[in-house]
Amino acid sequence: MSAGRLRVPTRARRGEVIEIRLLLEHPMENGFRRDALGRAVPKNIINTLVARYDGREILRAEFGTGVAANPYLAFFTRATASGEVVVSWVDDAGLAGEVRAPIEVG
Repeated sequence: MSAGRLRVPTRARRGEVIEIRLLLEHPMENGFRRDALGRAVPKNIINTLVARYDGREILRAEFGTGVAANPYLAFFTRATASGEVVVSWVDDAGLAGEVRAPIEVG
């Protein structure tokens, strides 16, 4: 399972636009590289990523081989209610990861 770090404001005003930042720790092997013995390193990238805020999907991404290792994403959404931001992902090897962060809206 790959790890990730999620940064969300702890508090926001209702209707405020907030920035969500995510750093994933994943090698993102594109399948074109060779190891020390000349064998191809199998392709293994995060292929699907979904972000949910208070149970509602706010972002869905499908990555390709052009994404660098340890991808960083930043995106915006509007603060509507107190809840939790949950980001989950799955890679080509079938391993999944998830990070969560609460947000209080007043």
